[in-house]
Amino acid sequence: MAMATMMMSRMMGMSPPPVPPPPPPPSSSSSPLATQALSAPSSRPPTNLPTRTIPGSYGWPLLGPISDRLDYFWFQGPDTFFRILLLIFHVFMESHDTTSFDLGQLKNFAMDILKRGSKVWVTELLGNLDKFLDTIESEISTNGSSSYIPHLQSMLFNFLAKSILGADPTIDPDIANSAPFTLNLWLGLQLLPTISVRVIQPLEEIFLHSYTYPHALVSGGYQKLYHFIERHGQEVVQRGEIDFGLSAADAIHNLIFVLGFNAFGGFSIFLPTLFAAIASDKTGLQARLREEVRKMNGSSTRLSFDSLKEMELVNSVVYETLRLNPPVALQYARARKDFQLASHDSVFDIKEGELLCGYQPLAMRDGKVFDEPESFKPDRFVGKGKELLSNLFWSNGPQTGSPSESNKQCAGKDYVTLSASLIVAHMFQRYDSFSGDSSKITAVETTK
Repeated sequence: MAMATMMMSRMMGMSPPPVPPPPPPPSSSSSPLATQALSAPSSRPPTNLPTRTIPGSYGWPLLGPISDRLDYFWFQGPDTFFRILLLIFHVFMESHDTTSFDLGQLKNFAMDILKRGSKVWVTELLGNLDKFLDTIESEISTNGSSSYIPHLQSMLFNFLAKSILGADPTIDPDIANSAPFTLNLWLGLQLLPTISVRVIQPLEEIFLHSYTYPHALVSGGYQKLYHFIERHGQEVVQRGEIDFGLSAADAIHNLIFVLGFNAFGGFSIFLPTLFAAIASDKTGLQARLREEVRKMNGSSTRLSFDSLKEMELVNSVVYETLRLNPPVALQYARARKDFQLASHDSVFDIKEGELLCGYQPLAMRDGKVFDEPESFKPDRFVGKGKELLSNLFWSNGPQTGSPSESNKQCAGKDYVTLSASLIVAHMFQRYDSFSGDSSKITAVETTK
């Protein structure tokens, strides 16, 4: 697995954006989402490779960072910018050797609420998914297509609020209607300095990428969400206070982050990409998915996470979508100590305190690891292809790895993959096929 890595603080002169891992998985095997811990790659680089110094410096004051930012956001774009750097490294070290990542009681609190939520996760996901699909079918019947993103985000908020907060949005219609917009605005204001919106330069750099936006722009909606959790998520908030020593305010703010940034934001990016990958395939993938799902689980049997274990193609499609389009493109870590980072052909000296950036869209397209890396291959992780999962780093760690407090791996990777596979399987229980893209569903053929 190659990981595009660089000292972002040197090359671009900008602070890293918030990089939210999805919520962590339960720490106990009592959860239906619990998985076996697998070893991360060895931390020792090969000894027979030449040692090189990572290129790059602060450059000219002011002008250097501006030039790099214009290249990154405008003239080259992120993919070309990172390709030109030619810093593609192979990650051999374990994450805890390179990261400063101490979540302490906050992470333990998040793990606890996810363990609690796992009891209703599948039921809430499938129930809200059916309501979402009913709405899609109705709009297609009336309008000929459905622009499904708003409905998808309403479904996500309702399902996640019940599963994570233990709070039912239907008891507060105002929050049920406004929360998705509030979360989109809250996320947008945090991420806007890190993305290109293609307005006239240098106006974009001056007004969009040079400062953070005031909380006042979203404070009204945020306070509504805060008070909703305070009133209706009391059990979870009290667990944070009693079991983890948090104040009520800290517990609520962190619940909003886990629900809003990690889960709602991550799924809102990933699921449309997954739908588009399946809908746009012209090789008969949908028929194969339908056949596998109904062979393993029938067309009416209730799905569970256990029933997904043998659906190799369904799971592979999810993994391949994450490989080509990781929801979080950039991950950051600051070295705790001096160490060496190895690529396929060189070893690089990393110094304590240096900020490293991994650019996942290139990391997951390494031709020395993945055959035809630019192509969507739905069978890539089927059968013997499962061995490649140790090289699937969409979650800031190997898919075969186990997130922990001592590493920086996306702690909710199992929630993401299992939930996505469940959605795909359920759709092919309900439909023979569907058509659309990342923003619209234009037709569905229901099961006869």
